[in-house]
Amino acid sequence: MPKTFRPILFQGNTETKVYFEGWYYKQVTKDETELISFIPGISLNETDKHCFVQYISVTKDHNHLPVIKTDYFPYPIDQFITRDEPFQVQIGPNVFSEKKVAIHLTKEGTKIKGSFSLHNLHPIQKTWLNPTIMGPLSYIPNMECNHGVISMNHSINGYVKINNRVIDFTGGKGYFEKDWGTSFPKEYMWIQSNNFKDPTTSLFFSVANVPLMKLNLEGFICNLVMQGKEYRFATYNRSKMTIQRLSSTEIKIILENKNARLTIVARPDKFGELTAPQNGVMGKKVKEGFSDHLHITLEDFQAPFVYKDDGKMAGIEVVGYQMTD
Repeated sequence: MPKTFRPILFQGNTETKVYFEGWYYKQVTKDETELISFIPGISLNETDKHCFVQYISVTKDHNHLPVIKTDYFPYPIDQFITRDEPFQVQIGPNVFSEKKVAIHLTKEGTKIKGSFSLHNLHPIQKTWLNPTIMGPLSYIPNMECNHGVISMNHSINGYVKINNRVIDFTGGKGYFEKDWGTSFPKEYMWIQSNNFKDPTTSLFFSVANVPLMKLNLEGFICNLVMQGKEYRFATYNRSKMTIQRLSSTEIKIILENKNARLTIVARPDKFGELTAPQNGVMGKKVKEGFSDHLHITLEDFQAPFVYKDDGKMAGIEVVGYQMTD
């Protein structure tokens, strides 16, 4: 099977002059009080070729307010080792696969160690026309940024120890995606959560400025899974998107096609800073937000029925878009 159909695999090669690739593993505890995401990746450029692991963690304090921490751990490029069968990425002593993650990150003042397993991964629906979440765009070579959703929802077991504090992820939930190319888009928005009242529900949404030849196009993708059914809203399947509100306190997006209408309302609570690629260099700073206030309303025109749910532990990024106060 071609790599196009398996975005989890390393899509590049270490000889490329300008390139990045990163996998995004998100974990949430069973009681929804702790979140940690690990991002193993590679950065290829003429000035600072290396591999890395970065993380973002969210802990709720005694007032249930989020405390966000991030950090970046670089490694020499020769410590980046991948294999396809079975899939695995190793960066220094850190190992990432489709079934297990082992973490051993150390620097002055910080020591993170842990191990957890991934179970019952929920991949997106695929066809030859739409081999990944990007649909037909998956076949266009040399895209600035490619995106892949590996698992919309899965269970996890294990722990992570940050310095002397142990976080138990047994019975928790995970989400898994990745990006590769040369740069993150200059404008994009991303919203994700799979911690809804209905445990089968998972949401991924992204809109971005997509440079295509000499054009700059705005393309969007949204995938909603609930009770085993998948709803896809995307530019490539003739869906329409309206951003009704984009402020620092509320984001409201409406997506619609001939089958359904989805309304997403998110209220960002707090932001942490992550490092993102620009021309292969991991030097761009972006804000990844956290929200315990995510509401969705799905109107299925075919059934018909209306489904409403509230999500927690949501990730939100808004880069380049003008936000009102």
